[in-house]
This record gives sequence, C-alpha cells and structure tokens, in this order.
Amino acid sequence: ALWAARARVWIPMQSQQGFGPPTGGPAGLPQGGLSSSNSTMGPSFSPSLTSFQTAPATSGGGNGSGDGSSRGAGIESLYPLIENLGNPATRDVALQELSKERETYEDLAPVLWYSSGTVAALLQEIISIYPMLMPPTLTALASSRVCNALALLQCVASHRDTRALFLKAHIPLYLYPFLSTFSDQRPFEYLRLTSLGVIGALVKVKVDDSDVVSFLLQTEIIPLCLRIMETGGELPMTVATFIVEKILADDTGLNYVCHTYDRFATVTRVLDNMITEKNPPPRLLKHIIRCYLRLSDNSRAKEALRQCLPDVLRDEGTHFAPAIRDDPNVRRWMHQLNRNLSEGSPAVGAVGTSDAMGAP
Repeated sequence: ALWAARARVWIPMQSQQGFGPPTGGPAGLPQGGLSSSNSTMGPSFSPSLTSFQTAPATSGGGNGSGDGSSRGAGIESLYPLIENLGNPATRDVALQELSKERETYEDLAPVLWYSSGTVAALLQEIISIYPMLMPPTLTALASSRVCNALALLQCVASHRDTRALFLKAHIPLYLYPFLSTFSDQRPFEYLRLTSLGVIGALVKVKVDDSDVVSFLLQTEIIPLCLRIMETGGELPMTVATFIVEKILADDTGLNYVCHTYDRFATVTRVLDNMITEKNPPPRLLKHIIRCYLRLSDNSRAKEALRQCLPDVLRDEGTHFAPAIRDDPNVRRWMHQLNRNLSEGSPAVGAVGTSDAMGAP
C-alpha cells in the first residue's frame, strides 16, 4: 500500500524505464541498463574490512587540490619505476612502489597518463584477472596486484589535468566487471572496495561534476552501487552510498533518478532497507540521510517521501541519538529533511525538477 501511494505521485508515462543508458548513448558504452526488478542480487555478506588500507572515496595525492608544495619535487626519481611498468617481469614491484608514492607526488597522475604504454599496462593488469571472476578463483596475491594498479588509476581519475581524459577513454567501464562480482571472499571484497574508490574519486571532485555524472548515468553505476549497498560489507556499502549521494547532489543526477517512478522506487527501497534493517554506523548513516535530503528537493519525490518516509527518520534523530550525538551536521540534516517534507511549497534550494519531469 505504501509503495502504491508513492507510485500515484508519478504521472503515468509512455515509458517507465528503469536504470540504464538512454537510447543512442555514446559509442562504446553498454546499451542495456538494469531495471528496478533486479536491484537485489547476490548473497548477503559482511566481511571484516578493518585491515583494508583503502579508505572510502580517497582521492590520493593526485587530486590537484594541495598547496603545490610537492609539485614536481623529486618526481624524477619515480621515472625508472614508471618505465618498469612496461616490463611484465618488473611490473609487480613497480606497482607496489608507485602505489605507496601516489600521495607524495601531486603530479604523478599526468606523468602516468602521458608516459608511453603506462595506461595500457595498467589496463592489462585489470583485464588479466577477468577469467578469475567467474568461476571465482581470484587469489589474495592477484587481488593485491590489481588493486595496486587500480590505486594508480584512482590517482589519474582525481587529478584535474587527467580526469576528463580518463572519462573520455571510458576507463571506468573496465572496473564494472569487478563491481558485478558476488563472491564474499576477501580478495573479491577488496577488489570491489578499491574499484569503488576509483569511482568515488571521480565524483568527489567539486568541479566539472556534471560531466562526470552525465558519463556515469550512461552506464550501470547506479544499479551496481545499489546492489553493493544491499549486500556489501560496511566499507564498500559506505563508498557505494557516497557515490549515489554525489550523483543525486548534481541536478542532472537528481532529475534522472526522479524522472520515473521505477528509478525513484529502486533507490528509495534500498535506502529504506538500509535505514530500517542494517542499523547503519554513523559514517554510513550520514550518507543515507543526505540521499533522502537531496531527494526531498524534488517536488514529486518530496510528496512520495511525505507519505512513506521510514518512521525512524520522522523523529528528527531520536532513534539514532546515540549514533549522531556528537555530529551536529547529521542532526541538522535530519531536521532539514523533516522540515522540507512538512512544507507545502517547494523546498528552499529546489532546482525546478518538477518541470523537467513533466509534472503538472
């Protein structure tokens, strides 16, 4: 009944499409998206990730936002290692050493990108483990090696001078087979987490977000993230939710998710399950709340949430008081969410999405 109430908010459309790229998307992108009917996939698992070194959405030293004190300082010492990436016999050691240094040298990303054969060598590392994904035979050693390659690509993805080139080459698509895996073995969980870190580095940057979001919306990143939000461990779940939050934060992303009921229902159903069944820890909770808050900026989504927002979010934080006691930002977001839903007029800061969606 609750979901029927939500559905009535949406005007019947000729095409109630789920997630996936629009017809006629850029060449080279997948042309078949995942619909809302298959957003729940794979077994549930919650492996311990406390020993992982990858942090959620870490952009590394190549984010181009530093003070420039390390710009070019001593980077020449890495040239032999970069050259060794082209030799399969020396590549493993070079990957390990460069991965350790990626946060030290701000301009490592352009050097990697423009060095002859370097990106091809990194992609070769990624492609080489595809046969180990199904059936799941990935070893810890192979996972660690490819994650070192992914760490360098994350550096490239987050740098201001290489981010657009990274997208133009459609390199994120090489990571999607990793995000589609189901195995709960630690090598696979580590692989998914590091792959999410690359996508997280793309959306974390505060400039040119629309270009990044527009690219991601033409791929299957939202359903892939939703599946990990449903079945992943705490860290992958947190990074996947962060990615969805950043997509929603962009006007293009919000309009896309709220354009049809199927898309809205798929996203909110996963968020509802996370908030009511998983007892999310504080760092995950804040991303979930930010997703709801952003959805409330859309007129039809706000009307649906007004009827069906989970009860645990209607008390403005009482249910989660122990978890958010020391975080005034989360308390403020929950208050703003309830205030948005209680207002009859469009929420402050709304982006006019009702017109884009064809609402009367």
